Amino acid sequence: MALDISSLTIPAHSGIYIMKDSQDKILYIGKAKNLKNRVKSYFIKNQNYKTQKLVEKIDDIEFVVTDNEEEAFLLESNMIKRYRPPYNIELKDQQRYTYLRMTDEKFPRLLVARRTRTGEFLGAGKVYGPFTHGSSKMLSIGLLRKTFKIRICKRLPKEACLEYHLGNCEAPCQFKKAQNRYGKNVERLESILKGKQKLVDFVKTLEKEMKDASANLQYERAREIRETLQRLQNLQVRQKMETTRNSDEEYFGIKVDEQTAHVMSFRQTNGVIKDRNKFSFDLVADNSFSSFLSQYYSTNPIPKFVVVSEMPEKRDILEEIFSRTAGFKVNIIVPSGGNRKEMIELIMKNIALGISKGAEPALYELQNKLGLDKIPSVIECFDISNHGADYAVGSMSCFVDGKPFKSGYRKFRIKTVEGRNDFAMINEIIKRRYLRVQEEKSRFPDLILIDGGRGQLNAALEALRSLGHSIPCASIAKENEEVYLPKMKDPIVIPKSNPSLKILQHARDEAHRFGVSYNRLLRKIQR
Repeated sequence: MALDISSLTIPAHSGIYIMKDSQDKILYIGKAKNLKNRVKSYFIKNQNYKTQKLVEKIDDIEFVVTDNEEEAFLLESNMIKRYRPPYNIELKDQQRYTYLRMTDEKFPRLLVARRTRTGEFLGAGKVYGPFTHGSSKMLSIGLLRKTFKIRICKRLPKEACLEYHLGNCEAPCQFKKAQNRYGKNVERLESILKGKQKLVDFVKTLEKEMKDASANLQYERAREIRETLQRLQNLQVRQKMETTRNSDEEYFGIKVDEQTAHVMSFRQTNGVIKDRNKFSFDLVADNSFSSFLSQYYSTNPIPKFVVVSEMPEKRDILEEIFSRTAGFKVNIIVPSGGNRKEMIELIMKNIALGISKGAEPALYELQNKLGLDKIPSVIECFDISNHGADYAVGSMSCFVDGKPFKSGYRKFRIKTVEGRNDFAMINEIIKRRYLRVQEEKSRFPDLILIDGGRGQLNAALEALRSLGHSIPCASIAKENEEVYLPKMKDPIVIPKSNPSLKILQHARDEAHRFGVSYNRLLRKIQR
């Protein structure tokens, strides 16, 4: 009997999905830009015979979200190699993405790099990548090489070759000036392969060349440059599933929810994230993150670096034990930035996804930030729009599962307040809104958000008390994006890059936009 897809809450994120049978055996691993749309597509009618057989065997589906589609692409490939599910295609060359290698010769060449099954690279020199979809391979034999005058000959010829006469190489084999410039050309190319800011300058140069070529009727040249610009976009995508650093490290995130600790780990070997593991344990007696790590590495290989979301107790003792057992120095670290911190943040997002049973991870984080009893799946946000004493309106945006629900938006013409008194206006529209919800026996929101500071929040709370309701409330002040809560004297400050704050900002901005639009309409009608 096929899995009831309606029983799953599927995230609308990029990531991978892992289909399992009733024995917990992995049947198929896939990637998606939008997991929700892709997974649901398996359960529609008119699938081919083999897909139908796969769906009939599915008993559960596990999800791992990533920050972009490229990361999902790489993680899917690595996990297919690790588990070899029966319904997946296993490519013979085992490489579905490309690396570039700058050789360590006197005058380096740019080549396509290869790595073994264990993740080690073949050949000497600096390696860059991975770049998905083979874009870097096209670039290495095309315009990048020509632009930076990188030689392609295996051995330096005694005389300038055809590449020099075609303008693709400055012939460092022949000319002293070319030898002096070669090193600078290599440095410029490497800065682009690393994804640094100079890539922007290079793109601008190419765009100008493309326009000039088109103006001079050199359409073939213009088309070649345009295709290269499209491929260059792939170099700008940041991903964490693989790195050219041949490090051996393991990442751990831990989150406590109702006296249960949830742990997730990613293992990186030779720069490749190949697997993930999930664990949970109750916080009773001496159970702790420290004791978990001790038990975990009693049966698992110990890496050189253990990267954690929070520092375990007795770190020094753990490092000493791990180092003695492994035979090399082991470090336990909490990353402060860079790729390691991004990886920990991704793990924490996946833990939140698991705890919230598929709800938007940012909403789960918002629940914790605001101290709410449940995930704020439905948020209603209020704003006042004034234009002189004669034109004052209220507006309400509605967000469901972190996204605008525009049919739930409401607008209010202020009826009982004269002059510009935002507090009294907030009080009026809150009363009107929830008196109607009460009369219609509709659903109350999980969170009421007010655009403003402490005064606006208190006005909303007073209105709710007069109706006999107790609904979680918060307000967000636009100047410093501070969030005020009823029982806290000082506002809380959520980092500006935090997804939970972005949901509050979006709801506030939508309420403001909706109110301003209504205000303009009224003024236009009454002129």
